[in-house]
Amino acid sequence: MDAIVVENSELTTEELLQNGIAKGISYQDYRLLMDNLSSEGKATGQDVSKEMIDYTLLNQRRMKRLDKTLKINEDSAKKIKGYDQKNVTWLVLTESWCGDAAQTLPMINKVATLNDKITLKIILRDENLDIMNRFLIDGAMGIPKLVMIDNISGEVLGEWGSRPKNLEQMVIDFKNQHGVLTTSFKEELQVWYNTDKGQSILKDLLVLLSLE
Repeated sequence: MDAIVVENSELTTEELLQNGIAKGISYQDYRLLMDNLSSEGKATGQDVSKEMIDYTLLNQRRMKRLDKTLKINEDSAKKIKGYDQKNVTWLVLTESWCGDAAQTLPMINKVATLNDKITLKIILRDENLDIMNRFLIDGAMGIPKLVMIDNISGEVLGEWGSRPKNLEQMVIDFKNQHGVLTTSFKEELQVWYNTDKGQSILKDLLVLLSLE
């Protein structure tokens, strides 16, 4: 997670979110953005170092693979299709270099496409610090960050981020013991994601929708 960058805004949280929704892009357009960034050797965000460009290329490949391989079991799909409480928007803040986003956005999209009451919109964190600073994770600008918004009232109905709940606890425990996330532990995180196959984020999203 990154340090906080102070961004002052006189707008209410509801107004900021409506602005975010208005300029948000679809998952399909975000995937096209990832493809273009990768082919041009670029990355989103304030840090366009070689490291971030390399992460962007890696994430583009990951998302392409996960779009094809992630599955939603029949029971979960039935629950999602039956969601009829409110029309909502899932507004997700992210950046192209974010590894957790690459692992979770494909499943977030698959869930959203199962029910037309759920609209997925994606915005870039560093271009929307005023929104990000209203939805910090443990005081930091953790991404991806999903905010669920009622399309009629503009009310925030729930939040998720930046990792599946059970994985986040593993990260917290490791940080408490070692202070920082080591390279070897980050590699373990990727193994965890590969083994989990999106099922933990799926469960979190069902809870977010009050379906579990």
